[in-house]
Amino acid sequence: MEGVFKNSENGLLEFFKREMGFCSPRIFSRRVSSSETLIKKIDLYGKLTGHQGCVNTVEFNSTGELLVSGSDDRQIMLWDWATQKLKLSYPSGHLDNIFQARIMPFTDDRKIVTSSADCQVRLSQLLDNGSVETKRLSKHQGRVHRLAVEPGSPYVFYSCGEDGFVQHYDLRSNSATKLFYCSSAVENDRPSSSIGLNAIVIDPRNPNYFAVGGADVYARVYDIRKYQINTSTKAGIPVDTFCPRHLIGTHDAHITALAYSNTSELLVSYNDELIYLFQKNMGLGPNISSSPSSEDTRSVAEAQVYSGHRNSQTVKGVSFFGPNDEYVLSGSDCGYIFIWKKKGGKLVRMMVGDRHIVNQLEPHPLIPVLATCGIEKNIKIWSPSSNVISPLPENVQEIMEANRQGREDHSRVTLTPDVIMHVLRLHRRQARVYIERRYNREDIESDDEDEGDGYVLGFSDGDPSEEGGNSRECNIS
Repeated sequence: MEGVFKNSENGLLEFFKREMGFCSPRIFSRRVSSSETLIKKIDLYGKLTGHQGCVNTVEFNSTGELLVSGSDDRQIMLWDWATQKLKLSYPSGHLDNIFQARIMPFTDDRKIVTSSADCQVRLSQLLDNGSVETKRLSKHQGRVHRLAVEPGSPYVFYSCGEDGFVQHYDLRSNSATKLFYCSSAVENDRPSSSIGLNAIVIDPRNPNYFAVGGADVYARVYDIRKYQINTSTKAGIPVDTFCPRHLIGTHDAHITALAYSNTSELLVSYNDELIYLFQKNMGLGPNISSSPSSEDTRSVAEAQVYSGHRNSQTVKGVSFFGPNDEYVLSGSDCGYIFIWKKKGGKLVRMMVGDRHIVNQLEPHPLIPVLATCGIEKNIKIWSPSSNVISPLPENVQEIMEANRQGREDHSRVTLTPDVIMHVLRLHRRQARVYIERRYNREDIESDDEDEGDGYVLGFSDGDPSEEGGNSRECNIS
């Protein structure tokens, strides 16, 4: 009888199997949470409204009870997402759009680290007296897109920026260490110019490893225990490098997001290209030739590919979903949320996530709940609450074809690493004009601040308007 129900996508049969003792409650829970039926029942649970600008980052805390968000309005907000209530809102101290906010684990949700287009990395400390202390930890020489928190550590995290540098932080010392800069292809054992970085992620299975990606086609993996630096240039030497076979040696794309699965698979999303999944044995090694031979590229294993979306107007995130990372998630310029089966790359669900563009998607750490944000000023929470099993949209082929055509038209223009970051800034400006035409947003002057000093800010619990304001650009984080 076990064989009859094996791999069933029918939720009723799974319940029957549990009641008859064919699977334990824990296995039942994980199996149902990863079922395609549940994915097709995901519906809008609610909207979190309070920000006055585009929401660029959403992150759950380690228990999944709270959600933190950051926006172009430079406000940080903490939400009780289940009740859709704002618990706390405070000005971050940043002078430009917030790109990422992370709650440090095992700090009683009192320490939040943030990064921004103002090149700063800042720490917010929630105090017992109802105020928030913020201070600058470091400053890059370019926008800081991403932070990576060491799993389970209340102290250690990393940042990467458009200056190409990776920095290491330990909150016990309140200091930042500039590790190295990420260089482009290696020729004659000497790295060439640095590349701007958009993404950094830590391997949850082995936190000593972290991957970075940015303004070229290669995702590079480093080992913090034994990373090597070219003493003459301060460029880091990776332990491994990943790239789809057809992109090796090209300048046709750049990386916008990375994600590690619980089994150390590396997911890589490219601007105006596709999403690729690499197994650990698919690496190209530490040294990359700028002119690889055709024989070298033929020997590279083909990565699993996920297609249908478009990642061009802004910088999209990418993520896994499911108790065992059974699915892959991405936003799209067409306003849809795309969900693929990780194994095989089958598209199983498309949901309208934004009137314009979906940028970031954050899975709940424990249950099948999802938070998303984009060009709109709100955050959307999704859960399997629908009584209807939703198929793909009737016009799914037209949407995917339009996205494909847009990618191909754009790919005819070859971009060199030196101009990719400039192109990203042009995208930001286009997004700003796009939004201002619809919302008639007004510019706000940046607050004057001594960047090197910390200061204390009071807050009104639940008041999203306090100290808030619209910034001049919409995210491209």
